[in-house]
Amino acid sequence: MNRPITQTAKQACRELRKKSTSSERLLWQAVRNRKVLGKKFYRQYPIMFKYMDKERFFIADLFCYESRLVIEIDGKKHDDQKDYDELRTHIINHLGIEVVRFKNDEIDNGLNGVLQRQQGLLSGKNSPYIPLLKREGLYPFSS
Repeated sequence: MNRPITQTAKQACRELRKKSTSSERLLWQAVRNRKVLGKKFYRQYPIMFKYMDKERFFIADLFCYESRLVIEIDGKKHDDQKDYDELRTHIINHLGIEVVRFKNDEIDNGLNGVLQRQQGLLSGKNSPYIPLLKREGLYPFSS
């Protein structure tokens, strides 16, 4: 794995954690420390992949490695970047990872409903995929 891209990803994740929105903090508090079905979630986690022989990454708002689930929390800016979000979801799905999106309003005004939906997605889901991600530290990378 290319060390500069790994360091760039780590730094970008740190910055995003510092600038998290109230909705991100609220959902993070609800899922951290294996509070949802005993599943481990990571916050602002880099999803590494190769595209046209170049190493790249997306940063997932929340990621459950064992269930191959990314949770994205969408604010107003996502209204203007639907095509980008669809492409991003497609690439992440291609890596064998499911993506679910929640709007800030859904989390702020109906956290219990969001958690119930999340539990439904996680129930009985212990990665039916052959592991597609190599692990080096906490940063997966698919070849």
